[in-house]
Amino acid sequence: MGLSPGLDFESRIFFKPQAARLLEQAFLAPRYRCKRIHIGGNTDPYQPVERDLGSTRSILEVMRRFNHPFSIITKSVLIGRDADILGPMGKAGLASAFVSITTLDRGLARAMEPRASTPAKRLEAISRLAEAGCPVGVGFAPVIPGLNDHELESILEAAAKAGATRAMYVTLRLPLEIKDLFREWLADARPDRAARVMSLIRQTRGGKDYDADWSQRMKGTGPVAELIGARFKAAVKRYGLDTPHRLLDETQFRVPPDARPQMDLFDLPQTAAEIRIA
Repeated sequence: MGLSPGLDFESRIFFKPQAARLLEQAFLAPRYRCKRIHIGGNTDPYQPVERDLGSTRSILEVMRRFNHPFSIITKSVLIGRDADILGPMGKAGLASAFVSITTLDRGLARAMEPRASTPAKRLEAISRLAEAGCPVGVGFAPVIPGLNDHELESILEAAAKAGATRAMYVTLRLPLEIKDLFREWLADARPDRAARVMSLIRQTRGGKDYDADWSQRMKGTGPVAELIGARFKAAVKRYGLDTPHRLLDETQFRVPPDARPQMDLFDLPQTAAEIRIA
């Protein structure tokens, strides 16, 4: 869209008003074959404006009507609002969730993710989903060496106590313009640590700020990355976050009796609408 990853990212967001109807019509297509859908892989599905739009909620309602399996990841407590969908579908083997937690330090959380839910609220979301019956995991992401990596064990322990049964982590990635934006933020928010943090990051990326190689970009390489991986593996075992991954059931998919007749997708507006955040 030609927008910047800085101010524009913080103040402008696009959404598709007809997303749920488009999804329903896709499910009704004669050639459609059910495969798990992952929600939140590109951007968080629970943006603050979701409280008013209900866009993600409407998509989950379509998933429920069709018994369509899906996984979802977010850093927002708002996912707890949809526990009435995620719980029963989770029990039926049709849904799973991950909640990402970057830090338990409220000050650092406020500096890094000012619009996101607090650490305590994210743990609350894990509890609510677990109590509803939805398999839920914790994502320690991103791991930033020298800044929040020391919290790895404490975050996983807190998530396990809240009800998480699985865990994953992602080492900080700095592609394209993001590396300059992060450097600027780091120098402003943590000037005393900036040089050391960037040095450690480069040690996980073969001496560069970022390496896009698909095989290692999520975890990094080298001694620093290997130590993080070893600590994660030990903590997962210690806190019981090693529940085997359960494949979601694609055989339960069905077209509900009250589904509307197939419409031409081109009859529905497919362009995105924009919202400017004050």
